[in-house]
Amino acid sequence: MTILRYLIPISLALGLAALVGFIWTVRSRQYEDLDGPAHRILGVDASPLTPEEARELRSLDRGQDPGLPG
Repeated sequence: MTILRYLIPISLALGLAALVGFIWTVRSRQYEDLDGPAHRILGVDASPLTPEEARELRSLDRGQDPGLPG
């Protein structure tokens, strides 16, 4: 039973820390827009790649330096 003298205050302190952390996230607006990033990733890019950008992406895929010709 003496272990309860340690476990009860530790559990109360952990619960209080979790509550303080939750209140901090709510006040810093962490939960404001949960669907925005999910919808933005599905959006269509309005501008197609220029030939230079496409060449740079291909060279990055091959592991080459995009500044080098070829």
